Amino acid sequence: MSTTQLKPTLGTLHLWGIAVGLVISGEYFGWSYGWGTAGTLGFLVTALLVATMYTCFIFSFTELTTAIPHAGGPFAYSRRAFGEKGGLIAGIATLIEFVFAPPAIAMAIGAYLNVQYPELDPKHAAVGAYIVFMTLNILGVSIAATFELVVTVLAVAELLVFMGVVAPGFSFSNFVLNGWAGSNEFSGAAISGIFAAIPFAIWFFLAIEGAAMAAEEAKDPKRTIPRAYIAGILTLVFLAIGVMIMAGGVGDWRELSNINDPLPQAMKAVVGNDSTWMHMLVWIGLFGLVASFHGIILGYSRQFFALARAGYLPRGLAKLSRFQTPHRAIIAGGVVGIAAIYSDGLVNLQGMTLTAAMITMSVFGAIVMYIISMLSLFKLRASEPNLERTFRAPGYPVVPAIALVLAVVCLLAMAWFNTLIGFIFLGFMAAGYIYFQFTAHHRADAPADALLNRA
Repeated sequence: MSTTQLKPTLGTLHLWGIAVGLVISGEYFGWSYGWGTAGTLGFLVTALLVATMYTCFIFSFTELTTAIPHAGGPFAYSRRAFGEKGGLIAGIATLIEFVFAPPAIAMAIGAYLNVQYPELDPKHAAVGAYIVFMTLNILGVSIAATFELVVTVLAVAELLVFMGVVAPGFSFSNFVLNGWAGSNEFSGAAISGIFAAIPFAIWFFLAIEGAAMAAEEAKDPKRTIPRAYIAGILTLVFLAIGVMIMAGGVGDWRELSNINDPLPQAMKAVVGNDSTWMHMLVWIGLFGLVASFHGIILGYSRQFFALARAGYLPRGLAKLSRFQTPHRAIIAGGVVGIAAIYSDGLVNLQGMTLTAAMITMSVFGAIVMYIISMLSLFKLRASEPNLERTFRAPGYPVVPAIALVLAVVCLLAMAWFNTLIGFIFLGFMAAGYIYFQFTAHHRADAPADALLNRA
């Protein structure tokens, strides 16, 4: 068996579990910081705009994923549309998105366990999470995907339970009070807040596209991927809007706007600290973090693997273990993540914690990748009209154009409010380009890959 070919073992339900699981921690923590800048009503506007972008994006992105089912995902589409440099931009942006999200989630897992076990150092717990879930990913994609599906179903069920339990304490007047950036009146400050809150609304949906990187391991990808993606985005939009509105209406939402555990605190306001529901939320909430953490490890490892196989990264990262998993790629991303965890407290960017800075860096990578993916869709429609497209973006060209325009707006707002992190992101992209310039011989020697080259 080839040592650079992944094995197809995943069905629709596994892929749905990966798509939703990658994202689901975003419904549990991170998003409520958006209330701190935009207020509840302002952030609702931001979230609806971002949900529109993601829905249009996924309906368009699915055309690319089914036409070019490749472990590199966006890297493969951009390489095919725009040649080697297009592949480079998408590949590095995706890698930044998927390598910087897991340490932020691992730190949340560590903080979470520290609440239950105060003697446990959160950083050690975060590193422990890396070791456990890297090992699980190395043992085989089928085991990893089945685990992902189970924890995702539990995490979704828990969010539905949360909405049901807090419903009796919900009041719409609580939700709208001071809802425009701390004021009852819509003003210029509310507009600024709406744009400043974009990264926190993106955190609701960040990484759903990572299921594309399991495309080579999907059985019948042309049928299973569209079903998984469309069911996934509908699940996430419903959960994001539902959780945000229900949490915001149970008391003074400002008390939830700058904390990492808004859901337990909102539930505590309704049922008290000693309720069985409360304890269940605290423990099952951990499944949401674990599902995303575990799924994103799967995503970054496939991106490292695909870039190495195509000669963009050192060839050794494309080796497969005896379990047919890219073990070196899994470990490489883990080394970066663990280094980031131990940098927390040493590094302060724009007055943010390292966790918030890593979320912002991850979002920069995601937005750049969304833009080049939509450009690739338009380019491939023009340059390869005969490419087999078993799923076609509905409402083309309007739907992908909406996704593209909203992604550009998000990128401009991100750059405006996060200049320093934007420059660091550009530094990573520049370093990737310099490496690219010196390694043309690696790409020339890479094994032929029909999916990367124009027909």
